[in-house]
Amino acid sequence: MTTESPRWFKSSYSSNGGNCIEVAANLVAARGIVPVRDSKNVSGPALNVPTGSFAAFVAGVKDGEFGGI
Repeated sequence: MTTESPRWFKSSYSSNGGNCIEVAANLVAARGIVPVRDSKNVSGPALNVPTGSFAAFVAGVKDGEFGGI
């Protein structure tokens, strides 16, 4: 079992407008999860998303499945 802590980061595309999430991709190999949290509430809860689900979400974003702004 690993005791590694999440290393949080925001996308370089983030414009610091306040509507950002942070992810901790360093836990993918050890735990099979991608923790996700609200960047405005860093002491708040984090969602532990299974790696496969997170990969499917990212692929959907890249394919435009969620519409554009």
